[in-house]
Amino acid sequence: MMGTTLCFTFTTTNAVPQPINFSGNFCNTLCLGLPLTSNPFSHCRVKLSSFSIPRKTHLQVSQNSLTPTEDSISSSPPSIGDNDLLVVGPGVLGRLVAHKWQQEIPGCQVFGQTITTDHHSELIQLGINPSLKWIEATHKFPNVIFCAPPSRTPDYADNIRLAASSWNGEGCILFTSSSAPYDCSDNGPCNEDTPVVPVGRVPRIDVLLKAESVILEFGVIIVTKLLSHGNLDQLHKADRGAHNYYLEKGIVDTRPDHILNLIHYEDAASLSVAILKKKFRGQIFLGCDNHPLSRQEMMDLVNKSGKFSKKFDRFTGTNDHLGKRLNNTRTRGEVGWEPKYPSFAHFLESI
Repeated sequence: MMGTTLCFTFTTTNAVPQPINFSGNFCNTLCLGLPLTSNPFSHCRVKLSSFSIPRKTHLQVSQNSLTPTEDSISSSPPSIGDNDLLVVGPGVLGRLVAHKWQQEIPGCQVFGQTITTDHHSELIQLGINPSLKWIEATHKFPNVIFCAPPSRTPDYADNIRLAASSWNGEGCILFTSSSAPYDCSDNGPCNEDTPVVPVGRVPRIDVLLKAESVILEFGVIIVTKLLSHGNLDQLHKADRGAHNYYLEKGIVDTRPDHILNLIHYEDAASLSVAILKKKFRGQIFLGCDNHPLSRQEMMDLVNKSGKFSKKFDRFTGTNDHLGKRLNNTRTRGEVGWEPKYPSFAHFLESI
């Protein structure tokens, strides 16, 4: 299982990207903290009722479905302020980032780019102005975070190119990538400066490398490798994460000594917001709790916690690859950030 990282990409200059033709689609869910080969947690759904904060929206809304009328976007474009934020892929992480942004910057607007209208009414209740067309229109946003996974689009790099063209170059653009590109698969140490695998070695990783190269075209390099898409190694919360998947399976055919790098969704969101607010340029940051665990160590903690109704049995694999031990000490120092949950064990105690 590959860990995922959150990769933030920022521009090195104040040049404003120009719109580029685009025909791909964006996913409206987030897969940070999940393996690139597959998403075993895709069946999980998280209720964010505690973040249901009604807010005034500038969009025209259908009375029947509470879905913004897409025609109104071009006919009555919203007024975008200096502190407003566009979230491309407002899934679990994207919604938490939006909520944190609204808390820290009162009066701001948050816009959400989705691939369908299925969750627009939920997003409106969370104070997010949703649309299928924000990045296809002529709007320019001062702050953009791209946290949509590559699983539901035929051309991920083109999606990112279009999102980058929606950034006005004034605030920050953040791309959530993965730690998978780092050339380390022997449980060895890995940080922001670890070399990446060569293009052409692993097709799935090539998708991320091409996406990051697009960001570089715009001078943006914020590889927020939050360990799970690739380097958020495993995003987690009480009812979502690798531990839940393993509990459901009971017996898993992967090796127990594979190292995972963990981070709570709330911490991933707070790190993202901290980076966006500081308007970094040309840097790569890692998101993790700095307490890497093997799969077996993680599930031993889960079983001993007594917080779950099920018990994990065992891992049976012997031949799959190992992981990497991420360390984001540099990121913490430069961003001025510390996690709310300093380790997976602390997280379990809080449940």
